[in-house]
Amino acid sequence: MPSKAKTGKKLVIVESPAKSKTIAKYLGEGFIVEASIGHIRDLPQPSELPAELKKTSVGKFAVDIEHDFKPYYVVSPDKKKKVTELKAALKDADELYLATDGDREGEAIAWHLLEVLKPKVPVYRMTFGEITKEAIQRAMGNLRDVDQDLVDAQETRRVLDRLYGYEISPVLWRKVARGLSAGRVQSVVTRMVVDRERERMAFKAASYWDLTGQFGADSGSFKAKLAAVDGAKVATGRDFNDNGELTSRNVAHLNEELATSLAAGLQDASFTVRSVDTKPYTRRPAAPFTTSTLQQEAGRKLRFSSKSTMQIAQRLYENGYITYMRTDSSALSDEAITAARRQASELYGPEYIPQSPRVYSNKAANAQEAHEAIRPAGDSFRTPAQVAKQLSGDEFRLYELIWKRTVASQMGDAKGSTATIRLGAVATDGRDAEFSASGTVITFPGFLAAYEEGKDETRGDDDSDEARRLPNVAKGDSLTAADIQAVGHETSPPPRYTEASLTAELEKKGIGRPSTYASTISTIQDRGYVRKQGSALVPSWIAFSVIRLLEQHFSDYVDYEFTADMEGDLDKIANGQEAGASWLRHFYFGEDSDPGLLSIVNNLGEIDAREINSIPITDEITLRVGKFGPYLESSAAVVDPKTGEIVESARANVPEDLAPDELTAAKARELMETAAPEERVLGTDPHTGHTIVAKNGRYGAYVTEIIPEMTEEQIAAQPVEYYKNGKPKPPKKPVKAKPRTGSLFKSMTVESVTLDEALQLMSLPRVLGEDAEGNLITVQNGRFGPYLKKGTDSRSIGSEEEIFTITLDQALEIYSQPKQRGARAAVPPLAEFGPDPVSEKNIVVKEGRFGPYITDGITNITVPRATSLEELTREQAVELLAEKRAKGPVKRTATRKPPAKKKATARK
Repeated sequence: MPSKAKTGKKLVIVESPAKSKTIAKYLGEGFIVEASIGHIRDLPQPSELPAELKKTSVGKFAVDIEHDFKPYYVVSPDKKKKVTELKAALKDADELYLATDGDREGEAIAWHLLEVLKPKVPVYRMTFGEITKEAIQRAMGNLRDVDQDLVDAQETRRVLDRLYGYEISPVLWRKVARGLSAGRVQSVVTRMVVDRERERMAFKAASYWDLTGQFGADSGSFKAKLAAVDGAKVATGRDFNDNGELTSRNVAHLNEELATSLAAGLQDASFTVRSVDTKPYTRRPAAPFTTSTLQQEAGRKLRFSSKSTMQIAQRLYENGYITYMRTDSSALSDEAITAARRQASELYGPEYIPQSPRVYSNKAANAQEAHEAIRPAGDSFRTPAQVAKQLSGDEFRLYELIWKRTVASQMGDAKGSTATIRLGAVATDGRDAEFSASGTVITFPGFLAAYEEGKDETRGDDDSDEARRLPNVAKGDSLTAADIQAVGHETSPPPRYTEASLTAELEKKGIGRPSTYASTISTIQDRGYVRKQGSALVPSWIAFSVIRLLEQHFSDYVDYEFTADMEGDLDKIANGQEAGASWLRHFYFGEDSDPGLLSIVNNLGEIDAREINSIPITDEITLRVGKFGPYLESSAAVVDPKTGEIVESARANVPEDLAPDELTAAKARELMETAAPEERVLGTDPHTGHTIVAKNGRYGAYVTEIIPEMTEEQIAAQPVEYYKNGKPKPPKKPVKAKPRTGSLFKSMTVESVTLDEALQLMSLPRVLGEDAEGNLITVQNGRFGPYLKKGTDSRSIGSEEEIFTITLDQALEIYSQPKQRGARAAVPPLAEFGPDPVSEKNIVVKEGRFGPYITDGITNITVPRATSLEELTREQAVELLAEKRAKGPVKRTATRKPPAKKKATARK
């Protein structure tokens, strides 16, 4: 067979179209760049397997658990066309370059392409950390083969996640609720948020007092705080534990009485300076960004979610503005160090550059140094001003953040001095009071001229001493005192995690990979395990049930250290130190005294679902997680104040926006006392004889009828039907009749609605009559209020009460008027948040067809179901709009009509 003629074409395959466009600019003639658009194949759902495999060792997971856990891959249905296109392009090529990302995910994509395309031409693996001309040229000089160890590591992770999720999730379905999911990292992250909420729930506040005063000298005045009484340090928040107990010895714990009397005794006291201590101040710049620190800082400074940060960074990378955004390394290349130092010198002056370059190493657990830090792309950096017109608002803000951090990382230390003044006096009751004031003066800003790192909320933060200049005083100087006041404080519970602080804690513990943090945090919110309250992450009650079950029956799999060790094992596979198949065998089947996942699942024993879904709030009130949400149940007999009847197991709904730590014993009792009755019997329908009840439902109060089920005798008395052979058929179970229902008007409650009103509500829609053309006109209540309906023509009416009073003539009068688009009067927005930082348009929340949505008049985004309007903040609204912009407009595929078939002409 003759060999294929050379075409001179070289096929390069990357993951995304944006990346393909950018790289194509830097490759020479003869290169054809195509995008695979992510993975081309994956594990199918077991239900999608061929029939002959479903009953084999592959059938349970689409992974052959009896033969080295070999995955059964299929080309994704939406990628079959793409695979055909790539094969066609490969036929005309003399060489194939696999230029997917250089991490495990990118290596796996390259391997799958190799397996599916089966090229018969030379294949080269090409990787680069940035998409610039210089980087592409360097990559062409450093070609290699596909790294099978990285592929093995990624495949092991994929199979591990399938085993974990498919074995544990069904237990959650049976014992907590359908549709829940467990995940190797997501469950551990959820546990971290739940654990923090548990700490807040168990927290007991302690109160302590101190004094503040304004003191003056000839050279100026300053504020100072009480530091010691009779030589003993004054207790602060750090001296108490979370049970409200004083843990420090030899401290003066002031209460309100002691503090107030001391303040009174110092009003006319003579204060003198007892000591002045000055120390040099030095502060070093932060390291360049890793994936984790970029997400943290973008969250603090730009209010971006982790997910939004990574989406924007992906675009910046693919369009050649920054280096690869999934990295654990904080190191810079020699070229980048030179570029940063040169730019800092040009912009701030040569004195801002240290004599030798700064070198950074990663301190996080399980760090991988495979890539460079995230920095501006190129051997010379473009300033934010140079790229401003080419980037969108959010892209510019993130690029500017990366540029500042990178340049600052190669600048000099900030230098200055910190002075501490101790001053004191003796009160009229003989107590010696010593006050303290500190201040830092920056004499050389160094890197601070370019950038300063943000901070997360911590407990016990005192007033910052930064940039506070104290007057020039000496020991023994007399001071005037004014405004000496006693100030009360309470210790605060551990702050809830934000996305930034949770990301930092995950990296510190070595849980998961920083490249997956954004998707994991997004997943636990999408699953309903966690919601945002402002920027804080609050767990749902269902998360408490899930984590409780996992802790009791799968303790290792939500253990922080176990999960971090697992991550370390997976890194060993990536480094070629361990084989994925043997590791998976040990994980799933276990060895000797170490049970595997299969053994644990098969030996769970009885799990008490009621106990798992119950959380005691008081001795008598328990929170239960039910099918329709959380509710409170009291074990104490309650007397109905209206009927005098004893109600067993009284219940109360828990407001969706009430955070778990806010459900105190007092709040639980309040909810029980003010709870509306779940059901109230109104009477009997005189026409049907059915009992009519009013109920509080998940979607509001309503009335309905109770249709009694047929008795066994009634079923047996039905006419007998026979088979064709003459034998009688068994009695049919009657079809359950659908009861009539009706939502209460806004002016009605379960306690106040009457039988007559209920019968009216259940009779809706009300028929008014016909128009001249014979079209039926009805009136009814809807989601957006009461309205008339004639065929497809609907018209709003004034109030719900008009439903039972409006006449046919009045309806015909309304229909005689021309219909106005947006017929209802303009409704004021549900909330307003001021101008958007990007579009500069006013942000408002409006009621839409599918629920409330946020808009700035240009971009619209639905308010997440987990977020109530009452707790929606400006920061969240800005962040949600930014995420929507980051995704870009929804691409709608135009449907083309097939060309008309040509009529066949008869041959002559």
